[in-house]
Amino acid sequence: MTLQELQNEFPNATEATWHQHPNGGGWVENTAHVFPSAWIGPDAVVYGHAWVYGNAEVFGDTRMFGDAGVSRGARAFGNVWEFGNARVYETLSKWL
Repeated sequence: MTLQELQNEFPNATEATWHQHPNGGGWVENTAHVFPSAWIGPDAVVYGHAWVYGNAEVFGDTRMFGDAGVSRGARAFGNVWEFGNARVYETLSKWL
């Protein structure tokens, strides 16, 4: 996803407030907490105060926001919208 495509969904997004994750290339808002070891796929978006820890994977059209998080090898993929206080741990997977 390009910055222009991100701005279609988040009009105020800039390179000063968002970055592409080095492991996978997905977009992460600077307010979110994402470990360097996590995988954020090229079409996934993590924003707000969401967190992705350890070697967790977020990919597909997944949107993670609010205080939602994945950790310890868990995966969120497909067309998942994970938000609020949702948590996915260990080797569990969440998809739609």
